[in-house]
Amino acid sequence: MKALVVSDTHGDRNILETILAQFETTVDAFFYCGDSELTADDPIWQKMYAVRGNMDFDAGFPMARVEKVKGITVYETHGHRLGVSMGTARLEERANAVNADCAFYGHTHTLEAHMADGMLVLNPGSISQPRSYQQYGGTCAVVTINATTADVVFYDHQLTPIPKLHQTFQR
Repeated sequence: MKALVVSDTHGDRNILETILAQFETTVDAFFYCGDSELTADDPIWQKMYAVRGNMDFDAGFPMARVEKVKGITVYETHGHRLGVSMGTARLEERANAVNADCAFYGHTHTLEAHMADGMLVLNPGSISQPRSYQQYGGTCAVVTINATTADVVFYDHQLTPIPKLHQTFQR
C-alpha cells in the first residue's frame, strides 16, 4: 500500500487541493488526521479518509477509523484524546487492538515515525502550521508499506521530498 498522510491544515483548503492534484494518480489512499476546520460534508473528503480533530467542530467526522487498503490495516485518529502530546503508548494500544499495520495521527504538529512491534506509528506533522522542521513550511508524508518494510518520505509545503527525513523500517 502506498498512502499519503496529512494533518493539521487549520483552514488551508488550498493545500489539500494541491496535494490531491499532485498525488492522486500515485497513491492508493489519502489519510487526513484531523484539524482541517472544514465541514464533514466538504466534497474534498470524498477522496480522503478523514477524522475529527480538536479544532473540527462538525460531529460528522469520526473520532477514529480503521481502514484496510491493499491488505494493510490502518488505524487513524487525531490523537488529542489519546494524549499523544505525552507519548504514543495509548495510540499504539488502540491500534494493536484492531491488529493495525499502521497508526496515523496528528495533533502535535510535529512529524515523527517509528516502529512499535512491527506497526508503523506516524505523524506527518502539520502541512500548514509546523512545530518542527519549520524551515520546510510544513510537512506531509507518503508511506509505502508491505509485509517486510515501511518506507516514509516526508514532503515540504511545496510538495518536494525531504531526503534527510526519509526513513525505511523493517517490519
